[in-house]
Amino acid sequence: MWLLVLLLVISTLLLGSNLIETTNDALINLIKMGTYFLFYVVVTSEIIKQVWQAKTVSKNVIFGLVSGYISLGLIGFFICLSIEMAYPNSFSGLIGGISITENLMYYSYITLLTIGYGDILPITALAHKAAILIGLMGQIYLVVITAIVVGKYINQLPLKNDKH
Repeated sequence: MWLLVLLLVISTLLLGSNLIETTNDALINLIKMGTYFLFYVVVTSEIIKQVWQAKTVSKNVIFGLVSGYISLGLIGFFICLSIEMAYPNSFSGLIGGISITENLMYYSYITLLTIGYGDILPITALAHKAAILIGLMGQIYLVVITAIVVGKYINQLPLKNDKH
């Protein structure tokens, strides 16, 4: 809880400083990205923890399962955006006329889903490693977390031979 409050305070201070003075934009943008990244890591880990610890499967657990997957895509997006900010042109195929954030959001989810159309490619070694990490996060989430939820759902179903 305190970490979330701290992240909110940092975001508010950065927004206020951005409105007052526009010097050192790169540093402020980097701090903003770090703050957003930490926020989504905390939120995602909390969602996954709650789904993992659920005793029974309800619609809230299913919504949590979906929300956790969406949050993983956002974490992947922030990883890709951080790489692109630190090392410009780390990804090729970014479509002109569409913002870099939209391009990298698309790339993150396509990689997380392991679709990989190949229209946006990681060029640098760091971008390659990020693509591997995002793909592994998606697969591990689907295989492990979803399997646990399905197992809990199957275990809560009444047996056919049970007379209760």
